[in-house]
Amino acid sequence: MKRHLIFSAVALLAGQSLLADVVSAATDIPSPKTETASAIKSVHSITIRNVVIGEGAPKIAVPTTGSTVAQVLDQARQVGSNKDADIIEYRIDYLDFAYDAAEVAKLGKQVAEAVHGKPVILTFRTEAEGGPKPIKDEDYGNLYSALIEAGFADLLDVEMFRDEKVVKRLVDKAHKAGVKVIMSNHDFHKTPPTEEMVSRLRRQQELGADVLKIAVMPHDPGDVLKLEDATWQMRSRYTDRPLMTMSMASPGVISRLSGEVFGQSITVGKIGQASAPGQVDVKELRAVLDTIHESVQGN
Repeated sequence: MKRHLIFSAVALLAGQSLLADVVSAATDIPSPKTETASAIKSVHSITIRNVVIGEGAPKIAVPTTGSTVAQVLDQARQVGSNKDADIIEYRIDYLDFAYDAAEVAKLGKQVAEAVHGKPVILTFRTEAEGGPKPIKDEDYGNLYSALIEAGFADLLDVEMFRDEKVVKRLVDKAHKAGVKVIMSNHDFHKTPPTEEMVSRLRRQQELGADVLKIAVMPHDPGDVLKLEDATWQMRSRYTDRPLMTMSMASPGVISRLSGEVFGQSITVGKIGQASAPGQVDVKELRAVLDTIHESVQGN
């Protein structure tokens, strides 16, 4: 499996010139080859604890998928002891007690201790964007506000399509508390047009996000190219902020591997159970990311 992933990713890297032509022809936009290195701004990197997001190879975040305290702490310890995992994503929407701010905060502090200084992303993935539990926007805002005050989170995942007043309030509160914001959008049904994905990512930037995220579902390889095209357009034209973009399921796995080529700064891997289709084991993922990083640096 690892060898197959490495060969696939390196082949993509070697063929990125051809890919640029294919994307340009498909979308009728100027080829990314017209963007020179000197014309592209350096990524405004974010340093959280001992991890620099936006510098070097994409950082690997590993989500928790447990529903109980014991399950989540076991997963957190695995992330803490795994050299290939850089960040833990504390997925509170999987918890049996997801709506109980006090219990979620108590466990969050234990998670932060268990990962031995690795950054913690706090996430409630709503049912509207593929999560297991529904939540009203007002309750979403109140829950997050209480958890920001608890002080264990380093980054907060805020869905851009929640009520805009709630989103703006959370961004402001997080920043005042020293918490970085990953603004996100997920489509588990389709891949929107390239220009729509670019528009959403640019809107996230306007709303004050520190990291811009979009995850979409491909139906064919052309959809994967759309996602990579949108990522490259953002990176080369519109933003210096770290990007976290991915095409899901089996057809999209290459997007989780080739991020450095197109401008991604964070990818998602798994230790055990995946939280979304297409996630790759962190050991195999690290091997591919390092191989591509060496090739990119060599160029």
